[in-house]
Amino acid sequence: MRVIAHVDMDAFYASVEMARHPELREVPMFVGGSTRGVVLSANYPARRFGITAGMPASRARRLCPQVAVVHPDFDHYTAVSDGVREIFDTLTDRVEMASIDEAFIDLTTALRRLGGDPEAVGEQLRAQVMDEQRVACSVGIGPSKFIAKLASKQAKPDGLVRVRDEDVIAFLHPLPVEAIWGVGEATAERLHRLGLSTVRDLATTPRATLQRALGDNQGALLFDLAWGRDDRSVLAREPAEHSVGSQETFPQDTDDVAVVATEILRMADRTASRMRAQAMVGRTVTLSVRFADFTTITRTGTLAAHTDRTNDIYAEAMRLFTRLHLQRARIRRVGVRVEKLVPVTDTYQQPALDEPVHGWTDAERAIDKAVLRFGPRAVQRARLTRRSDAQLIHA
Repeated sequence: MRVIAHVDMDAFYASVEMARHPELREVPMFVGGSTRGVVLSANYPARRFGITAGMPASRARRLCPQVAVVHPDFDHYTAVSDGVREIFDTLTDRVEMASIDEAFIDLTTALRRLGGDPEAVGEQLRAQVMDEQRVACSVGIGPSKFIAKLASKQAKPDGLVRVRDEDVIAFLHPLPVEAIWGVGEATAERLHRLGLSTVRDLATTPRATLQRALGDNQGALLFDLAWGRDDRSVLAREPAEHSVGSQETFPQDTDDVAVVATEILRMADRTASRMRAQAMVGRTVTLSVRFADFTTITRTGTLAAHTDRTNDIYAEAMRLFTRLHLQRARIRRVGVRVEKLVPVTDTYQQPALDEPVHGWTDAERAIDKAVLRFGPRAVQRARLTRRSDAQLIHA
C-alpha cells in the first residue's frame, strides 16, 4: 500500500515575509505591487477582506485601504524553499517539488525507518519546517498523489489530514466536482449541465457517458479519479552531486564573532543530522558567508576522513571562518554544506586510539532518535539553546 504525502506551504510568500516581520502577522498584508501588478500571496487577515492571489493590487487596496504591501523578494523565497526541500530529503529521496511551495513525498519505503506511523511523521515534518524556516505548512497523506493533494487542501491552514485507503470513497464522494484535477470553470459548467455536481455523481455516471460528453481521455480520467484511482508515481529528481547543507540569515547584520560561531555550530549540527538521516558521510566542507552589502564568499576544506559528526564539520567550518581574518565585517548570513557525499556503508571509519567506546557518534544517533520522536527541540546542545531575543530567519 502506497503512502504519499502532499506538503503545501500556507500562503508561502506572505508567510516568509511574516517570519521576517512579525509585526505583520495580525494585520492585513499581501505580497505584490502596491498600485500596479497583482497580489502574489495574501495572509489570512487580508483574505478576510476578500483579497486573494491573482487579484489586481488596485482592487485589493480598494477592498482594504489599510492593507500593508510588501514587494516580493524571490531570491529569499527560493532560499527558504530550498531549506524546506532539504528537510524533505531527510525523510526519503522520493521527493517531487511540484512548485516553489508544494511537494509530493513518497513515504512508502521510508516508513519503517521513520517509526511506521504516517501521521507522526507528518506532524514531525510540520514541526521541523516551522522550527527551522518559521513558516507553516499543511500536510495531506493518502494512498495516491490525487488523494494526498485533496487532503492537504482540507488540512489548511496549518494542519494535517490523513485519508486511509479504506476511507477514500467516503472522503472523496461528497466533494464538489471542482475538487478534481483537470476540472476548471468550463469543464465544471459542462458537468453541471449534465446534472453532475459532486464526485459521487461522477462516479455513478457510466464511463462511456462521460467520454461522449468530455472526450475519451478526459472522460476516462475523471471517472477513474472519481473512484480514487491514481497510479502516478512521485517523480524524484536525481541530484548531479549529492550534498547537504543549511544556511541562516541573521535578523540584524552582526560583527559579533561569538554570535556567528554559534550559528555556524547550529548549521553544522543541522547539516550533520540531515546526513545521518540519509546514511551519508562526506569529507568536503564548504562555508559560505554573506555580508551586509550582499556580497558572498565561500571557502572549502577537506577533512582527513569521511564523517557525519557535528564536531568534525563544525571544527572545519570554523577553521575556514578564522582564515578569513575578518576585521569587524558585518555579516548577514552564514551557511555550512558538506559535498561529495557517499553512503556510510561504502566507507571505513578508523577509530582513534584515545576514542572512548561510546562517544559523540553514539550520542548524536541517540539525539536523532529523540528528535524524530519528540520534535526538533527535544535534545539540543546547551550552546544552541541560547538565541538572541530577535528570532532568527532561517533559509
